[in-house]
Amino acid sequence: MQGLPKALGRCAAVGVPVLGLLMALGPAAGASTANVTHTHGHYTAQALASAKSQLQHMLKNWRGMDSWKNDNGLASAKSSAGSSAIHALTKVQSTNWSGYADLGKPFTKVSGTWTEPTGTCGSGTSLAAFWVGIDGFSSDSVEQDGTIIECDGGTPLYFDWWELFPTNAVQVVNSVNPGDTITSSVSRSGTNYTLTVTDSTTPSDSFTTTQSCTSCVNSSAEWIAEAPSGSTGVEPLSNFGVFKMRNAKVSNVTKSGVISSFSDDQITMIDSSSNVEAQPSGLSTAGNWFKVTWERST
Repeated sequence: MQGLPKALGRCAAVGVPVLGLLMALGPAAGASTANVTHTHGHYTAQALASAKSQLQHMLKNWRGMDSWKNDNGLASAKSSAGSSAIHALTKVQSTNWSGYADLGKPFTKVSGTWTEPTGTCGSGTSLAAFWVGIDGFSSDSVEQDGTIIECDGGTPLYFDWWELFPTNAVQVVNSVNPGDTITSSVSRSGTNYTLTVTDSTTPSDSFTTTQSCTSCVNSSAEWIAEAPSGSTGVEPLSNFGVFKMRNAKVSNVTKSGVISSFSDDQITMIDSSSNVEAQPSGLSTAGNWFKVTWERST
């Protein structure tokens, strides 16, 4: 999933990911599935088919960070040196991401753990995705996995998923439950990527897949709460209350550490009027956990 609408712009040094991805409960045409292990979780085949149809209708352009603003944009600022509250090198704003991104030498692994939030749904449709990944912040390639809340007519549905672009579209794998303990990771060995979501509360909802990408650039690592983009733009953000990312780890080609071990950016999700939709906290003293608080849907 990728970044802010082009109309808001992005600093010249960073390209704007523009992907047209179709979300599906099964693999995209031509996608390899021989090495994907999964079950269909708790929902009946009819319920899964209905959810698939709804997600496909909404998410014809599930992308990474469409665009963002840093200290060249509105309400962006460098954090003060030695701040105990914010470890981020830079504060940035996005219309669909909230959380943290690391930049540095090519990354090889990223991971994090969370308790799947409970969605509070209105009468309309909305989405909230939680994930870790490599790429998407400063590149067109993305290698990501995590969970998603889909609100449909007041009823929340929960799934896990993975994406590796440009070789695959988004793949939804299993249904999950709110309150489950989820650990998500992406690891790279050369041009092979292993994407794993482990549901330690309901192990049968876990999956792992290994995919290949020769054009992925590995330039960033992320821990994100997202409002995915559909064919008409960023979808309303489901009310998830508070999302807490913990035990966040990351490695590049020279070292391993936590979020604050690398040059990191704190990302606040805003709407087109610069109202905050999802607000990240500062990093913990250990630099390996933070919270994102839902503020509004759109």
